[in-house]
Amino acid sequence: MIRRRLLFASLLWPGYSLAQSCGKPTERQTEGPFFKPQSPERNTLAEGRAATLLVTGRVLGPDCKPVAHALLDFWHADERGHYDNHGIRYRGHQFTDAEGRYRLETIVPAEYPGRARHIHVKVQRPGGRILTTQLYFPNNPGNERDSLFSPELVMQMATRGQGLYDFVLAA
Repeated sequence: MIRRRLLFASLLWPGYSLAQSCGKPTERQTEGPFFKPQSPERNTLAEGRAATLLVTGRVLGPDCKPVAHALLDFWHADERGHYDNHGIRYRGHQFTDAEGRYRLETIVPAEYPGRARHIHVKVQRPGGRILTTQLYFPNNPGNERDSLFSPELVMQMATRGQGLYDFVLAA
């Protein structure tokens, strides 16, 4: 009986559950010198190799509602820290589902001089502004020496090969 009263009272609280905020929008970062437009549509970037990293999450609006059909364009370095500037290796884009979810299967990119391990991403709601940012790995020694590193962009790692990150787009 007490549970029902509390539930009912929470529903009456003016705008409490509707005004929930997801927090501040995801931080913007540079796209760097290696972005290439027109990546192929795909959610697996491992290209014949065994994927060693699965990154999942959602794209949310500032009201915490999922953004359906948002574009995510990913690119990152290979196992040696090099970017494929002539082809499409470790590059691809995808769209979120009706619940704003995405799923990226790839490898763990290597570091290159001056940078921590990271994955670049552009996120855009249909007809919206493009968010360009980077995702980082927790407990990576390279984070400390990377001048671009931001703790707000660190993925949560359920296991060594499973990352989670929810993007929050500005209004």
